[in-house]
Formats: sequence, C-alpha cells, structure tokens
Amino acid sequence: MKIPLINIIRVNPIAMLLMVVVILVSYQVSAERIKDIASVSGVRSNQLVGYGLVVGLDGSGDQTSQTPFTVQSLKSMLSQFGVSIPDNINPQVKNIAAVSIHAELPPFAKPGQTIDVTVSSLGNAKSLRGGTLLLAPLKGADGVVYAVAQGSLLVGGLSGSGNDGSRVSINIPSVGRIPSGAIVETPSPTRFDSNRSLVLNLNKSDFTTAKRVSDAINSAVGSGTAWPLDGASVFVTAPEAVDQRVSYLSFIENLTLIPGEAAARVIVNSRTGTVVIGRNVRVSSAAVAHGNLSVTIKERPSVSQPAGPLSGASTVVVPTTDVLLTEEASRMFLFDPGVELNDIVRAVNQVGAAPSDLVAILEALKDAGALRAELVII
Repeated sequence: MKIPLINIIRVNPIAMLLMVVVILVSYQVSAERIKDIASVSGVRSNQLVGYGLVVGLDGSGDQTSQTPFTVQSLKSMLSQFGVSIPDNINPQVKNIAAVSIHAELPPFAKPGQTIDVTVSSLGNAKSLRGGTLLLAPLKGADGVVYAVAQGSLLVGGLSGSGNDGSRVSINIPSVGRIPSGAIVETPSPTRFDSNRSLVLNLNKSDFTTAKRVSDAINSAVGSGTAWPLDGASVFVTAPEAVDQRVSYLSFIENLTLIPGEAAARVIVNSRTGTVVIGRNVRVSSAAVAHGNLSVTIKERPSVSQPAGPLSGASTVVVPTTDVLLTEEASRMFLFDPGVELNDIVRAVNQVGAAPSDLVAILEALKDAGALRAELVII
C-alpha cells in the first residue's frame, strides 16, 4: 500500500518537533549540575588521627625489645586501671602492636554518629589479623578530640613464614579497617549557619565556568544574586534562616549549566606511554616525516687457517662483524592550519606510529611552534 504524499507532508512537523526534543535532551545531557562542579565554602571534611594499641594478635605483634614505645604505651594503659609495672621490667609480649589510626570526619557530623577508621602498624608487627583496637581518641588539627575508636579489625592481607626465613605475604597484613569503628563525640566544625552569604568554590578553576555559574543562578533566582569573585569562587547571597538556607542551596546546587571547555593540553605519561590529547588541541600548518632508523650488528667467529704446512703459522679464531643499517620507509603527511584532534590521530595512525613515536612527533611540533596546546609530560 502506497502512502499518499499529503500524509508524508503532514508528518514532517511532528518529525521536526521530535528533532527539537532530541536536541534539547542532548543539551541537558551535556550540561552539568552545580553540585558536581563546585562545593560550598566551609562545608568540608576534616582529617582525624590518633594513636592506640591493638591486642589479641596470634604472636604477630611488635617485638617489644625493638619497639620500646609499645611497652611504654602498655604500662601507661595498665596504670590507669591500677596495675603498676616496675620500671626495670619490660614485659615481652607478642600479641600487642602499637598502631596509628586515621579517619575522615564528614561535614555536619553529629555526636553519636559513626565513621570508618583505618588502623596501620607503627612498629614491626607482622600482621594485625585477628586483633582488636582498644579505646583510642581521634584528634583534629586543632587538638580537639572529635571521635573515639574501638573494635575488631578487618585485615585483607595474609602472611606466613617458615623457620628457614622464607616468607609469603598477600596484600598488606599490617593495615586494617574497622567499619563504623569510631563514634563522633564533638560536632564537625562548620560555618554554614554563621555567615549571611555563601561562596561556591569550583573544583577546577576556570573563569568561563565561574561566569556561567553566576549567570545560571541569576537567571533562576534573580539578577544580582550571584557574581564571580575570581576564576574559582562565586559569591551567592543567601537567607539568614538556616531552614530556608538548606532549601535555597538545594535548589541552587541542582541548576545545570555547560562548563567552560578546558584549555588545550596534551598529557604524556612517560612511564606508561599513554598520550591524552584534549579536544581543543589545534595544529598550524606543518609537514611531518617520521621513520625508524635501526642498526643491527652481528658478530660471528671464523677460523683462519695457515697458508701452508711449512708457513709456521697456527690456526686462530677471528671474529667477523656484520653491520646492517635499515631505515623504515614512512610517508610525510601535511597538517593544514587549524587541524583538529581527529585529523591528528588519523594522520599519525596512517604512518603506524607507536605511542613513543607520537610523543616524539608532538614534541617536534611543539618546538616548531605548530602545536597550539600545552604539552604536559608526567
């Protein structure tokens, strides 16, 4: 059955509408939320650190003769429970280990909440598997105790040794974790409810992105609500009431925008040979010829016989050297002005260049002034 031409013409406006919807959807997909590219100043995590003892180890603890601080910590702990050990006596225990404890206190953490902790051996303990961390305070950089940690360790590593000195180790047995092993005792410090304004700090400094964040907020809330302070910070006026501020910030952080494109860079990892070329990399007019020159040297022994039986000479072994010089045939390719990333990759692939060859080509283009990008070698 043939479809009349008039029906096809009537369908076209719908098709046009669907195309517009696809374009809008693709636009929304390419946009990013403010909460994904920026953070609120003062709303941050804080590092905590502490010192403690892990007990209950199966003979894999510190050698107390070589780690005197472990014995000192044990004596100090026992003295708090009324047990005194003479100064001239050092207990030789193998089921105890001195450890450092570190954790991250999330923003707005309240007393009674729990956080994960990581426990690492400070001495020469072979393994912390099966150990239990005793009550240990966790302090911040200001010296305040924000949490206390205690609990059984989960150790992913395993080690074993023999009497002849042989040892087998899987992963790292001297480090363990305690999920929810610390209880928060002091609220996390924050300035969220003390300032009459908010500052959004971009995760990556960019003047274009800062301007677009400000424009997105002003378009949604009102003109004059936000303005960029510099390439990394955007000032935003906010209500004084905390409950209104939470709703206000929830609305702002879900606004979408298209961030500014990154500067043209070529990243080269000299250790792995990985090369990453940015989208905005351009190359001015340049011709490149790249070929591999290989030199092969082979030595083979040969026997030299005397000229005759009465010559008085003896048979000797004389080395013979063959030198072969070969140059791989390669074609020269031309970069037109303003060539883009796809053209660069296609041209380099045509000559069969390896990552190391690509690095050499990029360095040569940079030295020649034809590479319009920053070449970063890590």
